[in-house]
Amino acid sequence: MDEKRLGAVVQQARRAAGFTQQTLCQKSGLSYSTLAKIERGAIKAPSVFTIQQIATTLGITLDQLLANVTATQSAPPEKRTSQNGIKFVYFDMNGCLVRAASSAFTRLAEESGAAPDTVETVYWQYNDAVCRGEKTIDELNTALAERLGIMVDWYQYYLDAQEVMPGMNELVTWVAANYRVGLLTNTMPGLVQTMQLNGLLPAIDFEIIIDSSEVKAIKPEEQIYQIAADRTGLSPQEILLIDDDRPNLVAASRLGWHTMKFQSYQPEEAIVAISTALQPV
Repeated sequence: MDEKRLGAVVQQARRAAGFTQQTLCQKSGLSYSTLAKIERGAIKAPSVFTIQQIATTLGITLDQLLANVTATQSAPPEKRTSQNGIKFVYFDMNGCLVRAASSAFTRLAEESGAAPDTVETVYWQYNDAVCRGEKTIDELNTALAERLGIMVDWYQYYLDAQEVMPGMNELVTWVAANYRVGLLTNTMPGLVQTMQLNGLLPAIDFEIIIDSSEVKAIKPEEQIYQIAADRTGLSPQEILLIDDDRPNLVAASRLGWHTMKFQSYQPEEAIVAISTALQPV
């Protein structure tokens, strides 16, 4: 079986049913990473039971789904190239697609009676290691609980504090209609998928998701940019990174990427600047 053709058929059937990837995962019980790999054709000979599960959730039979694997389909519309040669856009997540979670620190401080600086100090001692996959979220929770004297579920505090960045859903949807799009984020294990299921991220199919906890590297380390560039199959000069952190942008630009700084406190101006820079040829 042609895995890439199967992936294209699964994606087409999902979209015809009006499902986003996260909706299909939620209804079928599949993990986001498994579905994303199937649709990319990255899983060789995926289990027929998994494909059956997908078909059932979409309301069609397995035979109906697989009948399209060998059918001739027109090629999908080609994505565009910007005036300065950009073909792929990576968005940062925290501070770009959602507002930073500083209010989570405030809430933890209020509930524990500790100073906000104390909460942040413990958090930042663990953040990079958890985002790099070297420590677990349980280790962070334990450290916060021991220092603050209360039980802590950092993921819940984090998710409760998140807000969708105004205007970014519309921008990302427009960019995805014209360019190849991905996420490049320093994040803790499982948060990207959880945020998608909770509707905190744009409801589009990100072609590539570079999750620091999965690739075991964080921005601004060179390794994570090399991984991100390799997965696009493009030259650095054809990639744009939109990020709110200057060191992350500097590191990308040193490797030849295009970069744009997202000013989270002025999202309207940042969105206008991005859409202007990405006018297709």
